[in-house]
Amino acid sequence: MIISIIVVGCLGLFFGIFLTIIYSKFKTEENPFFSKIYSLLPKANCGGCGFAGCNDFAENLIDGKTTPERCVMLNEESIIEVCNLLGIKNERRERNIARICCYGGDNAKKKFEYTSFRTCSAVNAIFETNLECPYGCIGFGDCIRICPVNAISLNEKNIPEINEEICIGCGKCIEICPKKIIKLIPSNKKVYVACSSKDKGAVVVKICQSGCIGCGKCSKSCPQNAIKIEDNLAIIDYEKCNNCGKCVEECPRKIIFISKISILA
Repeated sequence: MIISIIVVGCLGLFFGIFLTIIYSKFKTEENPFFSKIYSLLPKANCGGCGFAGCNDFAENLIDGKTTPERCVMLNEESIIEVCNLLGIKNERRERNIARICCYGGDNAKKKFEYTSFRTCSAVNAIFETNLECPYGCIGFGDCIRICPVNAISLNEKNIPEINEEICIGCGKCIEICPKKIIKLIPSNKKVYVACSSKDKGAVVVKICQSGCIGCGKCSKSCPQNAIKIEDNLAIIDYEKCNNCGKCVEECPRKIIFISKISILA
């Protein structure tokens, strides 16, 4: 018994010394420059920059393969500091906001009640939708669960809403939405159409209380000629739109909205 204990102890000591020598020989010192850059990043690992996480983003910054503006959660002060450290020009970032182009929810008729795997992706994979409208929001909250800053919630009518003061425009909700009804829109462009239906007006009226019927009143009232009807749906040209809100007033279905939140682009 004693001999066994001595042998095991000697082996443990030998491997401990061996591993210490190996670690000392092959360890790499952390780049202090990397530490400075990394300390300025939000460490949320949201993936909005297109990289695996903040660590990967920092490495690519140092290698000159990306720019700090790609981080949607990085504030302006930190961007300036990163640019100064890297010796690069600070390019002004245009802030985008995710907006949900559907106002269905309880306003939309359902083909059937779905109570199994309550995810939009599951419904879309099995049935495409449980709604009469093939373009509408399924409403089971995949976008809510994936949002890294908790900017999305369901309102009392079971319609997803985005808190524009919190949204960072990372695009995660856009990627996961199976119906592709969430769009990134420049934050200084406040008007948007909360519908994605391409059905004719007569069909829309039967299946949704709030769908666009393609009547064209918004287009005719727009002083900038920024709206046109394509595939029975009002489309806004944001190069021309000046946020006047005339279309919001004229829409008989009340599905064109204008943000009242003041956000710096």
